[in-house]
Amino acid sequence: MKKIILPVILTCAYLSLAAQDYPFRDTRLTEDERIRNLISLMTFDEKLSCLSTRISIPRLGVSGTRTIEGLHGLAYSGPANWAVRGEKASYTTTFPQAYGLAQTWDPDLIKKVAGQEATEARYLAQNERYKTAGLIVFAPNADLGRDIRWGRTEECFGEDAFLNSGMVVAYVKGLQGDHPVYWKTASLMKHFLANSNENNRSINSSNFDDRLFREYYSYTFYKGVVEGGSECFMAAYNKYNGIPCTVHPVLRNVTINDWGLRGIICTDGGAYRQLLTTHAYYPSLDIAAAECIKAGITVFLDNYMAPLKEAVSKGLVTEKEIDEAIYGNLRVLLKLGLLDNSTSNPYTAIGVADTVAPWRKPEAGQLVKEVTRKSIVLLKNDNMLLPLKRENLKSVAVIGPSANKVISDWYSGTPPYSVSIRDGIKNALGENVVFRFAMSNKADSAVLAAGESDVAIVCVGNHPISYGLPWGQNQVSSDGREDVDRQAISLEQEDLVKLVMKANPRTILVVVSSFPYAINWSKQHVPAILHVTQSSQELGNAVADIIFGKESPAGRLVQTWITSIDQLPPILDYNIRNGRTYMYDKNPPLFPFGYGLTYTTFRYSDLKISKKSLSKGETVNISFTLTNTGNFDSDEVAQLYVSYPGSMIERPMKELKGFKRVHVRKGESVVVTIPLKSDDLQYWDTNKNAWAPESGKISFFIGTSSAEARLKGTLEVK
Repeated sequence: MKKIILPVILTCAYLSLAAQDYPFRDTRLTEDERIRNLISLMTFDEKLSCLSTRISIPRLGVSGTRTIEGLHGLAYSGPANWAVRGEKASYTTTFPQAYGLAQTWDPDLIKKVAGQEATEARYLAQNERYKTAGLIVFAPNADLGRDIRWGRTEECFGEDAFLNSGMVVAYVKGLQGDHPVYWKTASLMKHFLANSNENNRSINSSNFDDRLFREYYSYTFYKGVVEGGSECFMAAYNKYNGIPCTVHPVLRNVTINDWGLRGIICTDGGAYRQLLTTHAYYPSLDIAAAECIKAGITVFLDNYMAPLKEAVSKGLVTEKEIDEAIYGNLRVLLKLGLLDNSTSNPYTAIGVADTVAPWRKPEAGQLVKEVTRKSIVLLKNDNMLLPLKRENLKSVAVIGPSANKVISDWYSGTPPYSVSIRDGIKNALGENVVFRFAMSNKADSAVLAAGESDVAIVCVGNHPISYGLPWGQNQVSSDGREDVDRQAISLEQEDLVKLVMKANPRTILVVVSSFPYAINWSKQHVPAILHVTQSSQELGNAVADIIFGKESPAGRLVQTWITSIDQLPPILDYNIRNGRTYMYDKNPPLFPFGYGLTYTTFRYSDLKISKKSLSKGETVNISFTLTNTGNFDSDEVAQLYVSYPGSMIERPMKELKGFKRVHVRKGESVVVTIPLKSDDLQYWDTNKNAWAPESGKISFFIGTSSAEARLKGTLEVK
């Protein structure tokens, strides 16, 4: 009997202790007072435990939370080896890959995507059926796609820092919500810094000067912090100018001291131990652990506990430094509402008061379809082959290995349903049109299907997880994914396109891919070409809506599509001034950055500027009239580019500084205003170690892409 009573007494005492109203639970106190109080109550082992991905203090009643991936929807259950399996597994809403989200050029829409993801994270964390998801979301990926061979291009928002920063800020705000005190989830951006090659990423160094650090590679993270409100990011595997990013001085000197970040800075998975195993930067794990803490790391994604304890015992790092490291982690818990039970936190009811799974609600699928449609880029449309008119069709052939599947990438969840392009088109056609399908040209099946049909739609592209091959391997050279870069940019399946095109000149090519291809032959010969990214659960319905004219395409490219791989600098050359991106590449592109067609035509006119000169801290409004002169209601993405003809320092040939996606009905006009901020025209002055304006004249143009100007003007910068 005594053996039973004692554990019961101890359990009751433990629960009583955990339920106490400690000062850190008092929302009337300041953030700092609450966090300092909590730290003062913690044991040394509890402090060390809070440097893990499971930040919690059960003894004090702080259940905490964990981390979760979420680049284009919550990656809760999916193909990755860390996904939730078994009875706690769940569907989650799956959007187009991040690369496709960026092709919408619509930050407001991207914010809605991230908001849906955050709602699902809260639901899976708080609903009685699950209670397993994390509220610290590894998203967005703020790295820049400076080279189309980068294996993880699918995760980024493209090659331009200005566009990327707009998307990053929108995603952060969507994840964290609009409440003035509490966050819906915590946005943890990745991977800081300049992590845009995969092969040998745990050895290589990304080398560039301080201007490129500020103006390009760190700019998206900077905006994510100071404008988006993110307080968290992940350090990259690679070195930056010879120092591993995991322990680089910029973590503390720039992101903490300069930007004011006060949250989580975590290692990437295994990166702490790679300081010894691949970088050979430290002689022992205890020294490496101590140096991580000193550099600014607050969360480890691998086994650190024993070496860090040893480091403290040797005096390599102090308990006070541990206290300062966990401060940011605990602040994230506070912002999530996990240190109190305040009724003013609107997010605690998700999954509790509303028990209908958010991925099951009709509005979730509608949002996915809207985003997917808006991400589709029309690359070519000779003689207005598109949109197809169903009433004029007797037969349609859908062909290709990308037609009958929706492929989840490594950072996808498991969608509640998915619609392939084949099924989307078949459903849209109805029963009165003969439908033919061939996945390949085995036994001439594709050629026969195309030749017997009024129109052929051929769907080709990459496989984002390389048909299940082991880590670091690809099925073909032009594929890329995490841990392996692309070795080619030609499309092997273009041979299938050639055969289909020969059998039926009314061929539509749908490139379903995570990155650009050099499809030179197709551009020259195929009359209509569309691009869409992988993984959307509404892929087929969205493509069908565009092909049959339910909506006009208006997506825009977020990377330059080049004509030949030899136009690219070496992949380890991180100096983008050496001919990389639309800002410095002088080669004629296959399709330029910002490019995309619609089913109508637009006239740009009546350019007006609110002031002729621009001083520090000011904004000029650039306005114009946009008229839909065609026969189709459509969105248009108007883009503002600037150049610096009289600059005394090296600046880009042109760079994006504003954009707006607007809807204009056929025959109507709207006045569009794009603000241009003087702060966005500054450069990093390495002598002053600060942002600085450059006085003089700038030129600008409003256009439909980086290569097509419709309206031009000049401004004086003072």
